[in-house]
Amino acid sequence: MDSSTLTDEVPWRTVLHQAAGPVSIVDLRGRLVYVNPALCSLLGYDAEYLLRRAARDVTHPDDPMLDRQAIERMLAGSQRSAEVEKRFVRADGTVIWVLVTSSLIRHRDDRPVFLLCQIQEITARKESELLWRRTLAHAPIGMALLDMQTHFVEVNDRLCEMVGYSREELVGRRGIDMLYYGYRRPVEKLNADLREGRVETGSVDICLRHRDGHPFWMLARVSVVRGVQERPVYMVGQYEALGDDGRVSEERLAELTRMALHDPLTGLANRALLIDRFQHELAELGERGGVLSVFLVDLDRFKEINDDYGHQTGDQVLQAAARELQGSVRPSDTVARTGGDEFVVLASVSDDCEAEALHARITHRLNRTATAAGHRIDLAASVGLATTRNASATSRDLLAGADRDMYARKQRSG
Repeated sequence: MDSSTLTDEVPWRTVLHQAAGPVSIVDLRGRLVYVNPALCSLLGYDAEYLLRRAARDVTHPDDPMLDRQAIERMLAGSQRSAEVEKRFVRADGTVIWVLVTSSLIRHRDDRPVFLLCQIQEITARKESELLWRRTLAHAPIGMALLDMQTHFVEVNDRLCEMVGYSREELVGRRGIDMLYYGYRRPVEKLNADLREGRVETGSVDICLRHRDGHPFWMLARVSVVRGVQERPVYMVGQYEALGDDGRVSEERLAELTRMALHDPLTGLANRALLIDRFQHELAELGERGGVLSVFLVDLDRFKEINDDYGHQTGDQVLQAAARELQGSVRPSDTVARTGGDEFVVLASVSDDCEAEALHARITHRLNRTATAAGHRIDLAASVGLATTRNASATSRDLLAGADRDMYARKQRSG
């Protein structure tokens, strides 16, 4: 017997009667015209009792019997089915949450006659959601649910109080856009680690702009929430003010600012501060004239030092190179560490000749013997130079020019 013959011989009532999931058929006025044993078992009523009732008799009084708007859309042909979450009251008086998926059944003449309702109990899920919302609402600290691009999905009142924004102003907004630009990199790194699954949770100090304009420091603890495919889909953030409601002392503010804008190993400026100094120097170049000189420094054979002597020695070599660079320039010049063994110097000088003299001084200081972790290490570095008198030049172009000059000088010396 083929499958089409079998389908013709088994009536629809038999199919629904033996279905494992709860099913009902409701007419367009809301009266139950069929219930299967699975639904009777779920609600604790026998079929005879239910078939004398309307759907409203087992529906919680605060919930709609039918979604009339969805039915209108199905009748109009713009929607084939509809889902609604609602509560049913069982025979013993207990209340359960269900997800009802309704499909419109039409007669052969295309006249709509019934709704076929497939029912799934979701009480456990709704209780979990209720627990989460109560935890969020009553937490003594700021809490938020964010998507993986840091958009706020839900926030509690405490977080709103801390930052001065209402819930409506925060939901949908990207949290990272509220941070001061120079303080974003640690947050971006943590978010990337969470998105890529490298970590499940992490903490970071953040500095954001309060609604009234003042800097506001918080400790953020962020944990990832995984979806059905075990991929990160949401983040839960917990936020506590640092100091007196985030208004840290001058000493703490100075410390946090230094940490955010300086390389922790060498104490030099980091990339964020370097870009800020670039903008400042280029802005002043148009007013005072002269030449802005950019030096790109690459330590030669640094990987060999790490391999031969270990990373502790390598760190001390980097610290020694930082000291030599600072000793080569004026206090007003900027020295930054931008990569593992890469440094950048910004210096405003009167002309190209002075820039070349500074290049020679830096090169001399970085090609000498230094002591690191008890070892005598021969420092060696390649130094590229780019200069400009044009205030509309960009940091990217100047760094690229210094990089090309560095490799050209390295090839000539090799």
